[in-house]
Amino acid sequence: MIKNAPYKFSEFKSFVFKYGTSDSMVNTYNSATGDYQYLNRKDSLVKTNLPLHSSDLLYLHRKAAELGFWDFPVQELGDSSKIKGKPLRYYIEFNYQRKSKKVWFDESFDRDLKLKDANETFIKEIQRVLGEAEEKNKK
Repeated sequence: MIKNAPYKFSEFKSFVFKYGTSDSMVNTYNSATGDYQYLNRKDSLVKTNLPLHSSDLLYLHRKAAELGFWDFPVQELGDSSKIKGKPLRYYIEFNYQRKSKKVWFDESFDRDLKLKDANETFIKEIQRVLGEAEEKNKK
């Protein structure tokens, strides 16, 4: 299944990951440049350069295929009035030589629970990979 996926790792260029409230997506990562910025626990904006190893990129590419990311709708937004406060919104973009896949996911999305679970799993994996790379970078 992975070998026949419409997006091949041999054609992989980069991925972009952003999240925050819909009016303030300050947490961003771009694998092409390594630029990474996020709000820490003290609400201070941290800016750093965090290049990922090809093994990390391959892992995320395979995780996307495993979770069906290529078939996710472009917009998965819900009724934000049902959530207390402002819901978090996520943007995930994978770029390849001939095509790209972009998904907007809002934590208030509630139409398809399997799809919501797959998005949340993928987001956690991206954040885990970035967190582990940052820890290695600090050493």
